[in-house]
Amino acid sequence: MAQGRLDINAFGWPLRQTITPRFLLVLALLAACLLSALAVISVSHQTRVQYAQLQQLEREQQQLQTEWGQLLLEESAWSAPSRIERLAIERLEMHLPDVHNVEVITP
Repeated sequence: MAQGRLDINAFGWPLRQTITPRFLLVLALLAACLLSALAVISVSHQTRVQYAQLQQLEREQQQLQTEWGQLLLEESAWSAPSRIERLAIERLEMHLPDVHNVEVITP
């Protein structure tokens, strides 16, 4: 065997290959690059999922705001003073007291 040449087996791999610090550095950088790529893919997916969830929650918030506005209108209609007075007269047979039937109590 000539000096500087490696013996090659049938598969084309060197029979004697020493693991150098440079080779370890290349492997470490390759692994770091792959891990970084997988992390980017994972974060991108999580971002898309959470953005879709955010949009769903914003739609739900808008629906609830609309319903709240409708309930406020309904409450104001049911608690109108004229309606309360009319119901008191019709259902409870209430009426305003006569001026002569009112007594004022002073402290």
